[in-house]
Amino acid sequence: MVLKFRKVVVGGTFDFLHNGHLAIISKAYEVGERVTIGICSDEMQQLLMKDSAGIQPLAIRLWRLLNELHSRGWLGRTEINILSDPYGTAVTDRNIDAIVVSPETRARAEEINRIRISRGMNPLEIVEIPFVLAEDGRPISSIRIRYGEIDLHGKKLNHSKTEI
Repeated sequence: MVLKFRKVVVGGTFDFLHNGHLAIISKAYEVGERVTIGICSDEMQQLLMKDSAGIQPLAIRLWRLLNELHSRGWLGRTEINILSDPYGTAVTDRNIDAIVVSPETRARAEEINRIRISRGMNPLEIVEIPFVLAEDGRPISSIRIRYGEIDLHGKKLNHSKTEI
């Protein structure tokens, strides 16, 4: 396999590590020799997230992410950064070539590129993957998992209501 970029970045909260997260992370390793993963600190996600109630602590999110990376043999190609702001090393590391995003996070990548250009840095190549859809045709998301609508793989959960 020919890798396109020397260093790729991807970032997120990675709450309830689900198939959408795994698709974006997998794409980063597919196109990049080295991958920097930014994971939101507990403090940052509380400041930025409209619906941060119930987001798992960083220790749990990081442990699940590291286990997944280990199981896929990717740890040796990985750098993990704890994000205290929405940009992390994407706006400071001149060696990063690309950023992998979903349609939901593309605007942040464009903002990162504006900052990089204003600092005299090259813009990042933006690699956008489509949303991973649940079996109901809507995007898989941590919020939907948290609310019990779907599981990590996008399977719709059945909720039977008890009749009184």
